Amino acid sequence: MPQSPVVTRFAPSPTGYLHIGGARTALFNWLFARGRGGKFLLRIEDTDRARSTPEATQAILEGLTWLGLDWDGEPVSQFARADRHAEVARQMMEAGTAYPCYTTPAEIEAWRAANPNQPFVSPWRDSDPSTRPDAPFAIRLRAPREGVTVIHDAVQGDVTFRNDQLDDMVLLRSDGTPTYMHAVVVDDHDMGVTHIIRGDDHLTNAARQAQVYAANGWDLPVFAHIPLIHGTDGKKLSKRHGAVGLHEYAALGYPAAAMRNYLARLGWSHGDDELFDDAQAMEWFDLGGIGKAPARLDFKKLEHVSGHHIAAMSDEALLAELAAFLKATDQPALSPVQLQRLTPALGVLKQKARTLPQLLDQARFALIDRPVAADDKARAALDPVSVGILKDLTAATQHVNWTRDDLEAAAQRMAESHGVGLGKIAAPLRAALAGRTTTPSVFDMMLALGRDETLARLADATA
Repeated sequence: MPQSPVVTRFAPSPTGYLHIGGARTALFNWLFARGRGGKFLLRIEDTDRARSTPEATQAILEGLTWLGLDWDGEPVSQFARADRHAEVARQMMEAGTAYPCYTTPAEIEAWRAANPNQPFVSPWRDSDPSTRPDAPFAIRLRAPREGVTVIHDAVQGDVTFRNDQLDDMVLLRSDGTPTYMHAVVVDDHDMGVTHIIRGDDHLTNAARQAQVYAANGWDLPVFAHIPLIHGTDGKKLSKRHGAVGLHEYAALGYPAAAMRNYLARLGWSHGDDELFDDAQAMEWFDLGGIGKAPARLDFKKLEHVSGHHIAAMSDEALLAELAAFLKATDQPALSPVQLQRLTPALGVLKQKARTLPQLLDQARFALIDRPVAADDKARAALDPVSVGILKDLTAATQHVNWTRDDLEAAAQRMAESHGVGLGKIAAPLRAALAGRTTTPSVFDMMLALGRDETLARLADATA
């Protein structure tokens, strides 16, 4: 096992949005490095020029930033390092751990047709250098033909590959461009990566990459191949299961802190702990806690985790999350007046909301302006008798201290004087203040709105 300092990396291909599975892989790498005082690096694997786009790269950077995962140094472009990849391949050829292969695509296709289900064996592997033509050639790894390659995986355990089932993979194509499998190894070595934490769909690549490390005499990093994320039906996660892009979760209104908590628990555990903060996650996270079975995405659990984090947030942090959510969903920012009304109510609102849209819906009373538009149920609650009670309550609260106790006492006295229960007053109060009958506590709304705005709304409703 490599000694500290720990260096991990996240290496996405910029061919689309940041998948939720990729976000979890990035999180695992980030937690492992940060919890050990190490480095978390970012590499953009943009060698597929036909599919890689600047827009996708930007989306990945924005997604990681929203999730709260900071990386060390500047992101590395794999494409920009093509000369270095070619240099290593040529050095390997000079050292005899790789060789030039002049076989054409047509010849390879014919060989495979004649040798089905067999790894390709190049006729140039052991050829006499004097017989080599003056023609373009690919550079192939001179892989071991006998024995086995064993990957000591920190999650999957020892995984064995028969060497006679692995071909001499191409390191450098005949046009001089490096292959992905070769470039990954060179980049990880040059970046000093000590731990490669990635999806188990890359496990079969590990054997070939380990052979490239060995051919160069480089220290092998620790491999940790994590299981993929499945839907609730146990099948590979796809659009039919709901949101699969990280940006979709941001738009649904899950706070970043909640996403970090929930994603950390997808495939990793620390005893029975379900709810934790970043400091705890960094302290606890280890590779031994990652299971071998695929994790299942569960939106109910996500909402539970999200509600916990919303309730635990400071008002300042929650307002920042709301501002980011509104911006991400192309909604207007909150005005100074809206913030003035909303802030006093946050302590109550955040105890019940599980997502930011739910919180904003409950906070509607603080975000709307006069005159308050009432829905059908609210209009029904403002019957003549109720309007009369509200007029009396308006007069009675003109000069009371604007505290919860005094407002409750005034409302209770008003209910008793009219021979009705407090609920008979609460329903029209909700309608007058919020334009609906399902709201936070009327007294919480009155405190958040303040004396002048509350009395003005009551006056509008009873005019």
